[in-house]
Amino acid sequence: MTTLLFLFVLSAALLHASWNALVKISADRFLGISIIVFFAGLISTSGLFWVGLPTLASLPWLALSAILHIGYCLFLSRSYKTGDLSQVYPIARGCAPLITALLSWLFLREMLPPFAILGVGLIIVGIILIAFPQGRKSLHLDRNTLIAAITTSVFTACYTLSDGVGSRASDNALTYILWLFAINGWVMGAVMYFKYWDTVGKSIRQYWKQGLMGGLMQLLSYGIVIWTMSHAPIVLVAALRETSVLFAMLLSVFILREPFSKMRLLACVVIVAGVIGTKLG
Repeated sequence: MTTLLFLFVLSAALLHASWNALVKISADRFLGISIIVFFAGLISTSGLFWVGLPTLASLPWLALSAILHIGYCLFLSRSYKTGDLSQVYPIARGCAPLITALLSWLFLREMLPPFAILGVGLIIVGIILIAFPQGRKSLHLDRNTLIAAITTSVFTACYTLSDGVGSRASDNALTYILWLFAINGWVMGAVMYFKYWDTVGKSIRQYWKQGLMGGLMQLLSYGIVIWTMSHAPIVLVAALRETSVLFAMLLSVFILREPFSKMRLLACVVIVAGVIGTKLG
């Protein structure tokens, strides 16, 4: 992976953590994420006239990814409803690189160099340390929240692999990105309308600024990731993206006033070491 791609993915990680923080501070978690996805879809729809239609080869992956993203939004919002950002986010993201690595090896036969494998492993360990700074004693999530967070990571791994393959099947990664977000926005907009039909207009007027900001950050964040996966190994990009946990932890401490600890500081060092390992690999 080139230095430019490397820096792009780290920037995407910061953006991803930022829009997740916006979801956490909204009153209704599912409504919050729905509005963000809806606005990302509106932004993407305006660009469809410039990129043309997606290729036939990418259509199955667009359809599959749209379904997986709905599942991701559903379980992410459910886990944020009762859990802290500083713990839910690392769990939801931490399992994803390992699952992605296994799926990439099984279906795409993508193998990483030894240093890169070490780096991915360190990133996963660091994420676990952030989520559980005092071992099992630090687990403050009820069973349903924990299951929802883990399920979110499964959806994350699956749509990451789907979009990585889909972007490669497309003639232009930008075309795939805009169509993906447009479809997701239309679908989530419909779901939001039927779920909140009596208050959806008021909610959009109330949260349109957060929705627009979050939608733009979501589009840029995952758009960068999809584009990068068309030029670099999927598992490597997926692991680097999860450094967003570092940024989420900082946001949770300084904005949401959630606790910090020495163990989480150690976790930061481990993740940074992992990032260096992936770059050397």
